[in-house]
Parts: sequence; structure tokens; C-alpha cells
Amino acid sequence: MTDTIVMAADCTSMIEVRAGVDATDRELIALLERRFDYMRAAARIKPSRDTVRDEDRKAAVINAAGDAAEARGMPRDRIEAIWDLLVENSIAYEFEIWDATRD
Repeated sequence: MTDTIVMAADCTSMIEVRAGVDATDRELIALLERRFDYMRAAARIKPSRDTVRDEDRKAAVINAAGDAAEARGMPRDRIEAIWDLLVENSIAYEFEIWDATRD
């Protein structure tokens, strides 16, 4: 059995759609792993706990995601909502790592 993924525009069955979604989810998990690696690095590098949360940086990251989404014809508001959740969870994870490495 091959894992050939059909591009969304070429899908003719839900089996193909679901295979594409599943493959995309696996790619997203790999990318999130890399992002969370950077959160661990940030927790290691930041000198104090109060530097973990940076609202200006959060706003810039969410806005950049919105710009990128809009440029690709995607719904800015939905992508920004996803990124808000992603960034908040990243910050929470960074706090966990910061605390765990400073006990």
C-alpha cells in the first residue's frame, strides 16, 4: 500500500480527503514539536520569569500569522484565533519549563 496523498483540489472521495487531512496533521505535529523546542530554548535563555510573557511579541506573532493567512486567501480571523490559542499554550509551556528548570 502506498501513502500517495491526493491534493485537495483533486480529491474525489472522502477516503482521499481524510488521508490528506491525516497526513497534514502529522506534518503539523512535527512543526509543533519544533516550535515547542524553541519554547524550551526560550525558557532556558530568559533570565527571569517575568520575561516569559511578552504581549508585544504575542501581538506581532498573531498579526504576522493573520497577514500570511490573508495573503494566501485564508480567513484572517480564524487563523488569528488559532494562533492566539497556539501562542497562549506556548507561553504556558514555557512557564512550565522555566519553573521546572529553576527549582
